[in-house]
Amino acid sequence: MQKVLVITYYWPPAGGPGVQRWLKFTTYMHEFGLDPIVVVPKNTNYPIIDEVLTKEVHQELKIIELPIFEPYKIASLFAGKKSKRISKGVIQKRMKQSLSERVLLWIRGNFFIPDARKFWVKPTVRFLEKYVAEHSIKKVITTGPPHSVHLIGLGLQKQTKVQWIADFRDPWTTIGYHNKLKLSASSKKKHQQLEKQVLQAADKLIVTSITTRKEFEQKTQKPIRCITNGFDGGFVAKKLDSNFTISHIGTLLTDRNPNGLWQALQELVKENTAFAENLKIQLIGVVGEEVLASLREYNLEKYVDYLGYQPHEKILGYQFKSQVLLLAEIDSEKTKGIIPGKLFEYMMAKRPILALGPENWEAGTIVKATKSGSYLHTKDKSSIKAVVLSWFNQYQKGTLTSEPQGINKYHRRELTGNLVDYILWESS
Repeated sequence: MQKVLVITYYWPPAGGPGVQRWLKFTTYMHEFGLDPIVVVPKNTNYPIIDEVLTKEVHQELKIIELPIFEPYKIASLFAGKKSKRISKGVIQKRMKQSLSERVLLWIRGNFFIPDARKFWVKPTVRFLEKYVAEHSIKKVITTGPPHSVHLIGLGLQKQTKVQWIADFRDPWTTIGYHNKLKLSASSKKKHQQLEKQVLQAADKLIVTSITTRKEFEQKTQKPIRCITNGFDGGFVAKKLDSNFTISHIGTLLTDRNPNGLWQALQELVKENTAFAENLKIQLIGVVGEEVLASLREYNLEKYVDYLGYQPHEKILGYQFKSQVLLLAEIDSEKTKGIIPGKLFEYMMAKRPILALGPENWEAGTIVKATKSGSYLHTKDKSSIKAVVLSWFNQYQKGTLTSEPQGINKYHRRELTGNLVDYILWESS
């Protein structure tokens, strides 16, 4: 089988959505005639740990661990939980940031370009330059964020004759949190220069949304294929929660705070005694402090069950049992191309999805196209209220369900077939 080198920062025991994509791709690649070799960092400072995911690594998969210097370890000695929070991507609004948080963000944004994992680049390139030659590796894949991983691919391409494919799970300079990193003009320019280098040097590009593909097509002539995230396994029938449970699974950052939903729920609780008796808001994962403050403001705190981060295998169980699954995104032009990885597992769970996000949100379009639930603007309180009440009435009758259509193409095996076809494809 042909060997392919996959370089990624996020790998078990790291938890969170950044792990799933290549954990599953490398599992199924063997079925399509490719022999992946995965390069990951050693002695990492992952913000979230999920030891259970280590059991999902393919038994025959070769893994190369290379040491990494993590500046977040030093930052944690001075700023403690605040540095941990920033490393998770939880950035509070400026008015609520402490002085130490502002300093950390400024240092992170202007001293660590493109990101704090930049110190892994040079030693990894040096090691892999020899490894590629000794093992006749012809193809290399890098996946980011962190986008510093793409600089490893750039360095290898300069030193060897490998074909380099850059996989972007998120955009680079247009990603939402860039505006919060207190970047100087010169730092912004450096990001743009590095992004341009990567987009124009890589032999092929992979993105996870049509929106990002269109953005990159304005910046490069290189081949680009959209390969979304997906789900693994299949539907498992579970006894549904007895409550009318609305569950959000994953990181619910402050800017994603769905105030329109909280307002609608507050009104329904006041107007409908049965609704108030059965409502449960289940939050699983990292939740921004302002989200919790909003729930208190709308007198919904007593309905909230905040479970924090849970292992992936437990998350699947919560999805199957929930009455409604909440998908929320920041109301911004820059976020319309973001398709959260959990969307595909939501669809597999066959529970109605309440997708709240910006106009022309690509994830919302998928929800509508697959008939997986309802997609509404995040501030459209009246429409949100109407949909939730309709679903509650179905819940009372025992008829609330979802039968998504055409989702098999999002199974990880199908997506891997598409990926391998692209890896092996040679442009004329």
